[in-house]
Formats: sequence, C-alpha cells, structure tokens
Amino acid sequence: MPGLVSPGGPPPRITLPETPQRSDSTTKTPSPSPLPKKPPSPSPSSRSKKKTPETPTTTLLSEASLDNPDLGPFLLKLARDTIASGDGPSKALDYAIRASKSFERCAVDNIPSLDFAMSLHVLAAIYCSLSRFEEAVPVLEQAILVPDIKIGADHALAAFSGYMQLGDTFSMLGQVDKSISCYDQGLQIQMQTLGETDPRVGETCRYLAEANVQAMQFDKAEELCNKTLEIHRAHSEPASLEEAADRRLMALICEAKGDYEPALEHLVLASMAMIANGQDTEVASIDVSIGNIYMALCRFDEAIFSYQKALTVFKSAKGENHPSVASVFVRLADLYHRTGKLRESKSYCENALRIYSKPVPGTTAEEIAGGLTEVSAIFESVDDPEEALKLLQKAMKLLEDKPGQQSTIAGIEARMGVMYYMIGKYDEARSVFESAVLKLRTSGERKSAFFGVVLNQMGLACVQLFKIDEAAELFEEARGILEQECGHCHQDTLGVYSNLAATYDAMGRVGDAIEILEYVLKLREEKLGIANPDFEDEKRRLAELLKEAGKTRDRKAKSLENLIDPNSKRTKKESTKRWPGLGFRI
Repeated sequence: MPGLVSPGGPPPRITLPETPQRSDSTTKTPSPSPLPKKPPSPSPSSRSKKKTPETPTTTLLSEASLDNPDLGPFLLKLARDTIASGDGPSKALDYAIRASKSFERCAVDNIPSLDFAMSLHVLAAIYCSLSRFEEAVPVLEQAILVPDIKIGADHALAAFSGYMQLGDTFSMLGQVDKSISCYDQGLQIQMQTLGETDPRVGETCRYLAEANVQAMQFDKAEELCNKTLEIHRAHSEPASLEEAADRRLMALICEAKGDYEPALEHLVLASMAMIANGQDTEVASIDVSIGNIYMALCRFDEAIFSYQKALTVFKSAKGENHPSVASVFVRLADLYHRTGKLRESKSYCENALRIYSKPVPGTTAEEIAGGLTEVSAIFESVDDPEEALKLLQKAMKLLEDKPGQQSTIAGIEARMGVMYYMIGKYDEARSVFESAVLKLRTSGERKSAFFGVVLNQMGLACVQLFKIDEAAELFEEARGILEQECGHCHQDTLGVYSNLAATYDAMGRVGDAIEILEYVLKLREEKLGIANPDFEDEKRRLAELLKEAGKTRDRKAKSLENLIDPNSKRTKKESTKRWPGLGFRI
C-alpha cells in the first residue's frame, strides 16, 4: 500500500531549528510526517528533476579558512538564504557542504556539536531535494552519531530528527525495512525523553504504524495504532479529529486482516467525529471506506448507499471530474461486477477512465496510477487480460520516475506478469516477474507473503519456458517464505507444495516429489479435511508416482471427523486452476 497518508490530513513535517539550541531546557519534539510521496525539499523552488553535477573542488574559500568558528554559521545561513531566494539548490549545496566541514573542524574534542549535526541535516535535505538520496544516507548516518542523548533534550531532539529523516530517505529509496528500523529507533529516543504518554509520542506511533501498514506488518501496525488511540483519548477531547484519524487507520488495519466488523465500528466512530467537526469531505471519504467493508461482507445494498452518499458530496465539493469521483466510480464498477450487473459495471469503468484520461490540475501521478490499477483488476476479472495489461502499463509509466514507489511498481509488474502468463507470453511474464522480485528484494519485502506468491508465479513461467532448475529454486524459496508467513495449511502454501512436487517429478527426483505429496495429503486428511477438490487430484498423482517407484503409501487410520471439511467454502468451479498433466497450480 504505497503513499499512505494519514486520514486526518497531513501533519507537519519534521523540521530543524533555525538556530542550534544550546540550553538544557525541555524542547518540544516535532511530530513526524506521513511517509513521503515525493522527496523532502527545503523549498518549492528546489524541486528539480534534473540531476545537478557535483560542485567543483576549486572554491572561492580556502580550506584553511574553514577553521574560522564564525564561518560555519555564516555559510549555513547562506545556504538557507540561497534556497529561500530561489537561486536553486546547487549553490546551497556548496554552502552546506562547507558549513558542515567548518563545524566539524571547529568542534571541541569529545564534546558533541549540535551545530555540526544540524548542518548535516540541512545538507541531507538538499541532497534529497536533488533526488540524490544515496548521497544523503551517509550524511544522516553521520548526523545521528553526533548528539549524546544523555546530555539533554536538545541532543535527544537532534537524534530523533536524524533518525526520522534517515527513515524518510530510506523510504524514498524503497528500503522499507531499514526505514522502519530508523523510525523505531527515533520513537524509542522520543519516549525515553518525553515519556510514553506524551501527545508527540502518539503522533510518532501513528507515523510508524502507517509505515508498518505499507510493509504489510499488520500486527505491529495494530499495536502501534492502539497505543496512539490511548494517548489521544487521554489528551484530546472526545470525538477529536486526532482520534478520528487514528480510527480510520485502525479500520484500514482491521480490513487488511479480514476483521471487518471491528473495522466497520472504527469507521462509524470516525465518521461521527468528523460530522461533529463539520468535515463533510472527510465524512464522504469515510463513507467510501464503509462501502468497502459492506461489500466485503456481501451487504451490497448498504454498500451502494454508502458509495452514492460519498459520490454526491464529492461531485458537489470537488467537481464531477475530480479523481475522488473516479475512485467511487471504480468501487461501484467492482460492486456491480460482483453482483453480475456487467453493463452497469462497464459504464462505471468507462466513466472512471474518462476522468483519469483528462485529470484536473493538481491530480498526482500516484492517484491516476492507483485508479488505473484498480480498473485493470475489473478487466482482469471479466477475462479481458489485454485491456488490463494496457492499463497496468500506463500506470507503471506514470510511476517509473517517482522516488519511493518501488514497491508499488513491483506490485504492478507482478500483475502484469500474471496477464502475460494468461495470454501465453511466458518470456515477457518471466521478465516482469524477475524485475518485480528484484525490487521486492531491494525494498526489504523479501519475507512477505506477497513476495512468496510472486516467486511462485515466476516459477510457473519458468516451467513453461522449460527452465526447470530455475523453477525449482523459486518454488523452494517461495515455500520457505509462505510456511513462515502463512503457515503450512494455507492455500498459497499448499499450492507451492504441489508445484514443487511436480517440478521434482519433472527433474527425476521422484522420491522428493512423493515425500511432498504424502505430506500434503496428510495435512488435508488430519487438519483440513478431504472435501477439497484438490485432494483427489493429489491422491491420484501420488498413486502414479508410487506405482512408478514400486512403492505403496503408508496409510494411518483416520477419525471420521477428519474425513469431512466442514469449513470448506470452495466449489468445484472455484477450485484452484491446475495443469492436468503435471499438477502445477497457479
């Protein structure tokens, strides 16, 4: 879920003090911002897409002059004034580099210099404004080593700001695991300095919860969001905007975990708070989320009512061609498709695409790409992979030059791989799967269930290209991830088991294939029941392998309760797609 923004509106960004604070008095720690959608910039004028060349080594000021203790503050002020005047970040970068060098050279031995730390923060911010995130990382890593939090609140503030800024930078690089680690260390420093119930700690907890939602770490996100709710209930008025924002985030987490009733409860309470505060547009956004929950619960009439309420408000407040209107059209298209009303579904898709094709000023590329991706899912579900593929290609093109969108692009590429696979273009499928896997490894999502599913899909493409050894490696890696993240009895894990068994059979490793199929059948008989339509197929395949190997299956007595799966909701029509000849499952 890339670009997640706090429902309560954008909190203030992390900022640095204009002048270093030297007193030991308590300093308020600024609240962190939501995960950035675009590079942090010292000013609007510095948002240049072109890469600025390195500043020349020959400068007007000699290296010896950097030993002057008055030079650092002067250069730092020049850097700030240059950015504010709109002269561009190139000159500001040169001033900031020299300022940090001057502060470092003038620092007293064994005494941490907040001036030096602050200059490094400014230098890193300028690097980020130039999209030179890799160069910002070592600067910030040096900056967080400068303060000593034992000295006082000023040093704690500098350390906290450094960790949060470093986390934002890693986020822009798509390195989600490192980003969350930095945010967590910043939170620990903040709690140690301010106490665990300070309102500013609550803001940071919500920030970190949002980051964990993006990383699909929903249990950790729920824990942090609960802590945020507790803090805001203690320090805010009932039905406050802060509590409403927390509840919207909690509803998102509950929905992602499949806990729809608690999610609906949180959304209703958030809506009541927004109504009390006169936030009509926010109420409409919550109505869309409520409609999503109703649709997940198959309460379609209530979902339509919620969507239509939101649609009326969005058209009135934002105009009929606003992306918010298009997003509701997409939800209605999905709903009518699910209820078999394909004509209405197609009409709403066309209306949404009309808005996305001619976006109103101010519409971000991320909004358009997200909408196109959602519409593509509807085309995919009506067996129109070619049209779905075109929309996904447009969405990826919009995001390809946007920093911090690696995980989103990887998700789009994974879906493109499925589309290519469906239309028989296996080379293209393998290529985009490989690109998605590389991005997910880099972004720190190599342990997520989604990554395991993508590995499985890539393995299937390799099988079609007769790259059996590569397929086996991919299935083996997918098995390890899905066992850890989903458990041995999950359908995705069982599908990988089946694919791996078929691959081992194709490689001549009959013994390994038999071992896996016997394990799968044992799981079904003892834990899942045998009513699942895949059971007979796996049983038949195992019998063929045992006959080929000249063995018989070692069967144990089973109780009657294990012979029936009372919880099975799958019908023959819904059974997993498989290749009859080899037993591979998509």
